[in-house]
Parts: sequence; C-alpha cells; structure tokens
Amino acid sequence: MNESIVLSHLATCLDPNTGRDFIKDKSIKRVAVDGNDVTIEVVVGYPAKSQYDAIRQVVTQHVRALDGVGKVAVTVSHRVVSHAVQRGVKLKPGIKNIIAVASGKGGVGKSTTAVNLALALAAEGANVGILDADIYGPSQPQMLGITGRPESADGKTLEPMEAHGIQAMSIGFLIDTDTPMVWRGPMVTQALEQLLSDTNWRDLDYLVIDMPPGTGDIQLTLSQKVPVTGAVIVTTPQEIAVIDARKGLKMFDKVGIPIVGIVENMSTHVCSNCGHIEPIFGEGGGKAMCRDYNVPFLGGLPLDGSIRAQSDSGRPTVVANPDGAVAATYREIARKVAIFVAQKSEDHSAKFPSIKVVS
Repeated sequence: MNESIVLSHLATCLDPNTGRDFIKDKSIKRVAVDGNDVTIEVVVGYPAKSQYDAIRQVVTQHVRALDGVGKVAVTVSHRVVSHAVQRGVKLKPGIKNIIAVASGKGGVGKSTTAVNLALALAAEGANVGILDADIYGPSQPQMLGITGRPESADGKTLEPMEAHGIQAMSIGFLIDTDTPMVWRGPMVTQALEQLLSDTNWRDLDYLVIDMPPGTGDIQLTLSQKVPVTGAVIVTTPQEIAVIDARKGLKMFDKVGIPIVGIVENMSTHVCSNCGHIEPIFGEGGGKAMCRDYNVPFLGGLPLDGSIRAQSDSGRPTVVANPDGAVAATYREIARKVAIFVAQKSEDHSAKFPSIKVVS
C-alpha cells in the first residue's frame, strides 16, 4: 500500500455535488500512508459546509474498498479562488468573483433571488458581499434590515454595511427612503462604478450584484466595465417575462459573460388553505429557455407569501427559515452557482507583476 495506489483508486471517486472525480477537479491535496492507515485531505473549490460529511463519507468508503486498508481519516474543507472574467476587464481589489443577478424586466423576484443567493453562499462558509446596483429602486436595505449610513475612515471610501454575516452596499444607504433618483444614465453608471470601486470590500469570495432590470445603457455599461465571473438570469414562467429574460441573456452573451443558469420564480402557487398547487403564471417557460440556449436550470421557487413577508421584514428566507423547503432550494441554487464558478479557469493576472522597461 502506497500513496500512488490510493491516488489511482481515487480517480474513480466522484464528488456527489459535481459528478466529477476528485482527481480531475484537483481536490485531493494530500494523501499519506502509514502502514495500512490512510490519511486524505480534500479541499473543494466551492463553499460546502453542509456537504462536508457527505464528501467525507464518499471518499472514506471508496478508499476502504482497497485491499489491506486499515484506518481511513479524511478531512474536508473548501477554498475559493479568483476565476476568469470577460476579456480586457481587471478584477477588483478585495473581490475574487462577481456574480450578476439580472432580469429582463422588473417584478420577477430578482432582488429576492440575489439576497437569498448571497445568504446561502455565506451559510456554506463563503465570505460574501452584495451590491445593490438598482439605483432607481434599491431594495437591499429593506431586505437586509439595514438602517443608518456607511462610515468613511478617510473621507474618500466607504465601509460596507453588514447584516446576517454578509457585507452590503447600496445607494439606499446614502439617501432617504422616499427620495427619488432623477438621474440620467451616465450619472447612474458613474455612481455604480463608485459604489463598487470605492467600497472597502473585505476579502470577498463572491460579490453578488443585484442588477437593475432591463437591458439598457446602464446594464450594458456595467457588463463591459465590471469583472463578472457569471450571470444568473431570473424570470417567471410567464411568456412575457421569458421574452425579456431572453434579451438579458443575449446581452451578457454579447459581452462575453457566461450564463450560470436560469432561476424561475413563481413557478407554482400553493393555496395556503387547501394546499392545491396551480401554475398560475404558466409553466415550463424557464426550462424551455434553458433548452433553447443550452444553459442550466438552477431551480424553481413557488409563489409563496412567506418569501415576500420575510424579505419585507429584513430577514430573507435563508435566515428566517433555514430548515424550510424554500431555503433548501436557495441553497441548492447557490451550490450550483458556486460549482459553476469553481469549474471555470482560474484568473492568474494578480500573480504576475507588470514589467516596465525603462531605457
């Protein structure tokens, strides 16, 4: 029994979350053999606190199938690194990966999806921030239950606000709740760039951006200037919403931003009195869009009054009812997003210094 035999055997051991073997994903960081006893260190590329036991069990059982193996000790952890973004755009300091959550139109639950995605990633052990990029209708202060103004130590940059273990920034922190933003496109774009660049984000594995609805100049400019690792498109099953969602998907495709997948909100309505399930907004719109564009279907959420009530109260579903079925769906969506990011090529630009030749 030696390390090479164990490694060769692990080449057929599949990660239950990715469906790929741990060797191919470079998740096996150390194998040590002492007599017949085997020690293995597994480090996956996505946050997976809730999955540690399942991964440990799969690896342990797989190694125990080898002849002559004694004790098997498996440690599991995760490490998130920076991954490639669209060509010609540099990463932002303090942020490893940026996930844009977008929709073709408003009212489809984009902000609710964004905040629950951020909270679900944090619950799995990631350092997460959320940027509310909807200048005209900022929702995240209300959804996160944050009041007050961000601090500035130097008068130039802002410290992110915090709630439920995530960092947050929004124009809503800087203005009164009932103050309308009567700004033209260039002013909005500049404000968003400043909120992103002038916030002292602290070592984020993921920054989730709650994008403005639509596909206008603001969204296009952000997509070209902000280093986005991938985009999540939110829609409802209704054909009117899907038509606009398709436009959002094509916009990201044109600027070289990969589509992580589609989230379908309001997939079904469950009657609170009798439990009858009805697809009142139609059915199959999100999945049909996935088939047409060959992108993953990340998950469907019901039209549920508790989701709305929890978001309005400042405690979104993932923190208000973490053991419920809806929170489990959000966590599954978050895991799919994180795995998508982990399987992209790594960004090495920060590892190589720029070289200047001075004559």
